[in-house]
Amino acid sequence: MSLTYPSADLSWGGLVFTSRGCSSDRCRILTIGLPYRKLSPHGERCCRQRRSFRCEVSSVQRPDVMINDAVSSLDASVDSDKAVSVSSLLAAVADDLRILNENLQAVVGAENPVLMSAAEQIFGAGGKRMRPALVFLVSRATSQMAGLKDVAPQHRRLAEIIEMIHTASLIHDDVLDESSLRRGKETIHELYGTRVAVLAGDFMFAQSSWYLANLENIEVIKLISQVIKDFASGEIKQASSLFDCDLTMEDYLLKSYYKTASLIAASTKSAAIFSGVSESVCNQMYNYGKNLGLSFQIVDDILDFTQSSEKLGKPAASDLAKGNLTAPVLFALEKEPMLREIIDSEFTEVGSLQSAIELVHRGGGIERARSLAKQRADIAIQSLQCLPQSELRKSLEGMVTYVLERLD
Repeated sequence: MSLTYPSADLSWGGLVFTSRGCSSDRCRILTIGLPYRKLSPHGERCCRQRRSFRCEVSSVQRPDVMINDAVSSLDASVDSDKAVSVSSLLAAVADDLRILNENLQAVVGAENPVLMSAAEQIFGAGGKRMRPALVFLVSRATSQMAGLKDVAPQHRRLAEIIEMIHTASLIHDDVLDESSLRRGKETIHELYGTRVAVLAGDFMFAQSSWYLANLENIEVIKLISQVIKDFASGEIKQASSLFDCDLTMEDYLLKSYYKTASLIAASTKSAAIFSGVSESVCNQMYNYGKNLGLSFQIVDDILDFTQSSEKLGKPAASDLAKGNLTAPVLFALEKEPMLREIIDSEFTEVGSLQSAIELVHRGGGIERARSLAKQRADIAIQSLQCLPQSELRKSLEGMVTYVLERLD
């Protein structure tokens, strides 16, 4: 199965879409680096209806991220009976993460005090450094396979690059989603304004690209460069399918790959490449990162319905309120026809959003999404069988279990 979309220019230049049927300057969607939905002076979106504009995504075929991946041959799966301690999982790379934290702000650079202040805000906003931790875990596990005594300098720089790219994407995501909170703290655009936030994200993308080029490994450069393109493609796919009840599960998984799994998959494969292990092992590390990333995103989308705003660090059910239909909603739509009617109305009636949330629960959307997250987690575990048994492999398996235990 493959999905093909009309080609469009996704270059780094500013992307400008104009809503059909509206000539107002307020209706333009303007970005520097990534799309940005501009608000009216009253804080409302102009031309909100999904049929008033059409976004086209560059042609892509990614059959490997479709829902119908073969899983019947799995002989390893997630053991969710044991609680996972993140600190114990990351004990093997604790020193690596400490060095990373010390280096991050220096890597960003001190050319502009405002940008430095923005970087300090988001680097200090919490988070478990999951992505660089995965880089270090895979780096050490594959380095042992290759007979190396320690990780290479390229591994450390890769971890820094991955965290910078992730951070830049968060800054832009918060602008696109008009989010005022990130992990319980005010977002960059809330503190410094949209202009600084967009430029801060662009600066970090550019700085990470410069460090990436200096790694001088063309395969890794191609992998990570594709991630940055995938971010933009994911945002465009999401913007063009708001309140679209005909969105398929394959579309959802592809968007989730673009927005979340692509970076994790590229980072784990790149770590293996720098260790000098076989192509087969590198590809299995890619599959591990891809399916872990997809499971992580599905779990995130479930938590949007099951956790409080305080735990989420953002308003609950915020994706649904903005028309971003995720796995729980898509599954529930198959059982609850009324849910389609409410979503089509774009929650214009008082209490309609709460009614939609109740229908998602009643229609079994949460349970089926849990099963999908577990399925992807099992594939990730299976991909680790190419690694010898070790504490590092156990930590990589434990990271998968930890993702699922966020639901408990």
